[in-house]
Amino acid sequence: MQTTLNMSNTSNTLDAAPKIRLQNLTKSFSTAGGTVTALDNVSLDIPTGCFFMIVGPSGCGKTTLLRILAGLEEPTSGRVEVSAPAANRPANSMVFQGDSLFPWMTVYENAAYGLTLRKRPKGEIAEVVGHYLNRTGMTKFAHAYPHQLSGGMRQRVSIARAFANDPDILLMDEPFSALDEQNKLLLQEELLRIWEETRKTVLFITHSVDEAVTLGDRIMVMTAQPGRTKQIIDVPFERPREVLALRARPAYGELVYSIWGQLRDEVQTARAQGEGSVKA
Repeated sequence: MQTTLNMSNTSNTLDAAPKIRLQNLTKSFSTAGGTVTALDNVSLDIPTGCFFMIVGPSGCGKTTLLRILAGLEEPTSGRVEVSAPAANRPANSMVFQGDSLFPWMTVYENAAYGLTLRKRPKGEIAEVVGHYLNRTGMTKFAHAYPHQLSGGMRQRVSIARAFANDPDILLMDEPFSALDEQNKLLLQEELLRIWEETRKTVLFITHSVDEAVTLGDRIMVMTAQPGRTKQIIDVPFERPREVLALRARPAYGELVYSIWGQLRDEVQTARAQGEGSVKA
């Protein structure tokens, strides 16, 4: 069951009041082979304005957690508490792993979709959408259709659409995983620049420890299925961040290595679970 709280904000991101609070969250699914527990007794506070990263092996319930927060799934047990959004602001927007643009709409129309649904004035829509298309480098493609764009460009539009909608919380499910390394790096830089303007609360799922450390304020490492919290890590690097400069720092490599050490056993466990399922 999802409830709503009113919580205050503080100046220090990691010390801010929780925007999201999970208490003993469990999610199970009924399958032909029996009950499968995706999430098991997850308790977590996510501060207001935090860029919160979630890493874990495949099948650990990361996307299930995001879907619960988006209101697309109901938990089996436990509580999800989310502070109330400001007036006239949607609770959340989601950026998916795959292409989620409407193929019959132009870039501009896709980016304006949330604001249009909310019946915002046309002048406001033009100003806001124009700003985020400019920030993502998509202004000159405003009248193009998704099939005319590369994968990286379509994800830029998805990001512009999410920020233009001005949600209280931004949910991102491996949005850059299908991109080549060059485009991934460029979009990470663009995302950081846009986020610096708004400091929205972000939940970002990734399989990449590099990406988690590059973007995040705080990282949750999850166990193999059933998904539990294995460790919470605060990222010590100052903001704003330059991606390449950050990755050149010895402390960056040390943190990535440390987190991978926490994750490696869970990835191996998940692999063994998969092999066991195939044999069964």
